[in-house]
Amino acid sequence: MASTSSVTLSQALLSRAISSHASAQSSDHRPSLSTISFPGFSGLKSSIPRASSSCRRHPSRSNQKRQVRAAAVETIGTAAETSLVEKSVNTIRFLSIDAVEKANSGHPGLPMGCAPMGHILYDEVMRYNPKNPYWFNRDRFILSAGHGCMLQYALLHLAGYDSVLASFFHILSFFLKDLKSFRQWGSRTPGHPENFETTGVEVTTGPLGQGIANAVGLALAEKHLAARFNKPDNEIVDHYTYVILGDGCQMEGISNEACSLAGHWGLGKLIAFYDDNHISIDGDTEIAFTENVDTRFEGLGWHVIWVKNGNTGYDEIRAAIKEAKAVKDKPTLIKVTTTIGYGSPNKANSYSVHGSALGAKEVDATRKNLGWPYEPFHVPEDVKAHWSRHTPQGAALEAEWNAKFAEYEQKYKEEAAELKAIITGELPAGWEKALPTYTPESPADATRNLSQQNLNALVKVLPGLLGGSADLASSNMTLLKMYGDFQKDTPEERNIRFGVREHGMGAICNGIALHSPGFIPYCATFFVFTDYMRAAIRISALCEAGVIYVMTHDSIGLGEDGPTHQPIEHLASFRAMPNVLMLRPADGNETAGAYKVAVLNRKRPSILALSRQKLPQLPGTSIEGVEKGGYIVSDNSSGNNPNVILIGTGSELEIAAKAADELRKEGKTVRVVSFVSWELFDEQSDAYKESVLPSAVSARVSIEAGSTFGWAKIVGSKGKAIGIDRFGASAPAGKIYKEFGLTPEAVVAAAKELC
Repeated sequence: MASTSSVTLSQALLSRAISSHASAQSSDHRPSLSTISFPGFSGLKSSIPRASSSCRRHPSRSNQKRQVRAAAVETIGTAAETSLVEKSVNTIRFLSIDAVEKANSGHPGLPMGCAPMGHILYDEVMRYNPKNPYWFNRDRFILSAGHGCMLQYALLHLAGYDSVLASFFHILSFFLKDLKSFRQWGSRTPGHPENFETTGVEVTTGPLGQGIANAVGLALAEKHLAARFNKPDNEIVDHYTYVILGDGCQMEGISNEACSLAGHWGLGKLIAFYDDNHISIDGDTEIAFTENVDTRFEGLGWHVIWVKNGNTGYDEIRAAIKEAKAVKDKPTLIKVTTTIGYGSPNKANSYSVHGSALGAKEVDATRKNLGWPYEPFHVPEDVKAHWSRHTPQGAALEAEWNAKFAEYEQKYKEEAAELKAIITGELPAGWEKALPTYTPESPADATRNLSQQNLNALVKVLPGLLGGSADLASSNMTLLKMYGDFQKDTPEERNIRFGVREHGMGAICNGIALHSPGFIPYCATFFVFTDYMRAAIRISALCEAGVIYVMTHDSIGLGEDGPTHQPIEHLASFRAMPNVLMLRPADGNETAGAYKVAVLNRKRPSILALSRQKLPQLPGTSIEGVEKGGYIVSDNSSGNNPNVILIGTGSELEIAAKAADELRKEGKTVRVVSFVSWELFDEQSDAYKESVLPSAVSARVSIEAGSTFGWAKIVGSKGKAIGIDRFGASAPAGKIYKEFGLTPEAVVAAAKELC
């Protein structure tokens, strides 16, 4: 039974991913793809001596060109080994060159320079199963410098990531058809790596710095699971996270935020390769980036190694990886000095090879320079034969792990069940019963406080729930009271202290979410500070990472802190972002409903906008109503034909309810609608939407303490939207609401103008 169960675990994860992809068709009817990954052997040579960081600059360009031309005859080990390695590396280079050339679009320089480290990682180091890219204990690889994605596509093609989806959907994934369709409509080789499109890509990268931050999240997830579930006699969680990042990633502030945390947390299984080629789009990095990266990363708590010859120094790269794996208490940065566009006689080491095709003449010259006699997209037979071993080896690695899990499950049933839930994403039966419920007699409270009640109830039943705040946990109310802090020496704990690093926090949570389907990460700050992390939230939406964003202090209701801290345009901006659930609950039941929705939506992020000020528990609100997005809270009309419909969200739903009471005293029939999530309401049937907002009723008034932008869609051309279309002010919350016209009296007056 144990053996069957463990095999089922891998099969369940694969079938769950396949089924998810099948149900998420893209616009051209191709199945959408989700997360994937990669692995790691050690078996490397002895360590190289640490190089002085003062020798940062490249040799002169004339010398570099001479070195490039000589590269084809440089040898390591035996001649046969050298010949096959170099042929494999050049296969990677020319698959990249040819794809970019055919598309007449792309970035050939990075793949040409990084091919040696890519080859060593995928061919010699990483553990993975090409036929089951979702195998849990695989190593993960992130190409943070996502513009160089042809490097990864070429590696995936050679490694055998071409049959999982083909066998289920009868399509080609990494056959040459897709390499030849690089950056074209319908291809699985888009212009930057996208995990939902391409089997073998872990996370969506492209915006520089996001990938290395995602990798920190992946490495955190591994360290956390290992601490929670490994036993002295069975280390069931044991994999590495590898990254390639470039100068652009180093310059972006998000990378420093995330790498600072990685050093603080001692993520020893995170190994980052810094493609130190000193070229960015505008030219040599000396025009804007001259800091000593080695010293900075040492200051961040990383182990730093310098590979001086990344072009042909295969043994140096191998030795650096071996040294990195020997360092258990720190992440490692391997600075690999490379030549961008290596092998190109006239464009190597220049910005002209960074972001455009080489051109036919230079491609021919590069073929001659590197002794490559083959036609475009050719993979030599001996290279194919060499790489083909990864299919049986990967299957054997997974089978070995399955047997190991079977033993684990026999000895540690409770832990195995929890780990299995995290691996598969299956939610425990009846988990939603843990959500607290409220009555109108329950005391008024801020929704940020009600949020904490929900988090602390859910963490008892959801093994994958963990998260934290950007140095605001005591204000966001996000502490999990029954757990301690995830720290270097206590990684099994589930409170994550991100410090004042909003952008890095969001991207790290993306990595956690994409590590395993059952992880449910949350992160928190003030709603206005989503401005600092918007790019990470957008990537959450794009790469289908179900992060829960707990955003408190959601309006001018925060009061005296003033306009710098009062969000105005934020609700509208996130409602405009695809694949995001923007939820603004009004009380306890709606807060519980928002959490239910957020937990269930594992392929889109949820943003919960929560109040600082206390709000009453309103009659008529419900968890079930939130799941519809918009629903009727109260109504004294009949025949689905009220005189006026009042629509509110969050703290303003109370104002709408009070206004309704006044209008009803005057004989009006009034419907009050809570519009907690526009996105969920849009997904309801036309019949349901008509039952809530009947088209025959044009007298509609909305009230929300934010921009009125977009509300015309809800209230119609004849309705009125009450809101704030300027920045806020510093004063007590009650005074601000009155001065900005967010009052029951204002709603009553607007309603009377319409009916």
